[in-house]
Amino acid sequence: MKRILFTILMIGVFAFCMNAQVVQQIAGGNVDWNTQVIRATGIGAPNPNLPLTAQRAGALRAAKINAARNLLEIVKGINLTSETTVENAMLVNDVIVTRVEGVVRNFNIVGEPRYMSTGDVEITVEMPLTGDLLNTVLPEQFGGAAPTAATPAVCPVCGRPWPAGMPYPSGGTMQTGAASGAGVFTGLIVDAKGLGLRPAMAPKILDENGNEIYGSRYVSREWAVKIGMVGYEKDVNRARTNDRVTNNPLIVRATKVDGPNQADLVVSAMDASRIQAAAANMNFLDKCKVMFIVD
Repeated sequence: MKRILFTILMIGVFAFCMNAQVVQQIAGGNVDWNTQVIRATGIGAPNPNLPLTAQRAGALRAAKINAARNLLEIVKGINLTSETTVENAMLVNDVIVTRVEGVVRNFNIVGEPRYMSTGDVEITVEMPLTGDLLNTVLPEQFGGAAPTAATPAVCPVCGRPWPAGMPYPSGGTMQTGAASGAGVFTGLIVDAKGLGLRPAMAPKILDENGNEIYGSRYVSREWAVKIGMVGYEKDVNRARTNDRVTNNPLIVRATKVDGPNQADLVVSAMDASRIQAAAANMNFLDKCKVMFIVD
């Protein structure tokens, strides 16, 4: 009985962990947006024309080739922005094609190869979503622009226009979603639960007029390549403890998603002002200390 109960408990824990992951399933593998890792499976069959002693090694080579092919197809299907995919970027630039193919070939094999009774070999491979891949697909002219006050300042409490000439409250005075009594904000969490947001490598946050509050115009390209522009989570409380935004993130609620790929978020004028005011005190937006909460 104890063994049965333990098994049920472990199944429940496993199911909970799987449900908590932001995983995008794509034919041949998946993209784990929590850990920012792309995974694919490759299967290779033995060549009957080779000596028996060489067939297993040949099957393993074939599995690696198949895995690299599947990994490349997964990468192509990833949303780069809310308007384009990685494949779209590759279609207009042969240099990107060559570089992406080179990055994909540097995959890591996860665990041990699985040898089937038929002689086939199956392997699982993975590669980071950040680093070399992002460095390849992000434009060279990326970020670095000085933030502008795209959204008229509004009162962080009542939402009315902020009086002209009156100093705006510092980020530390606005405690929306943050721990009370804390100082300046250390990051940004945008709750998009129920809006159908789709992950992307370079998403944006817009105000109600379509002005960019956060995105490729302003972030540091170095930080975007290093950790990705946005982290994704399914739970606000887990996101608050994430090293990316901890220990006192500003939390706002998105009003809708935007763009053909449904990857950008729109926030209210009040929250746009809160984000801009908080970022004026700390450079957390420049360092990509931003997380989106998805379904």
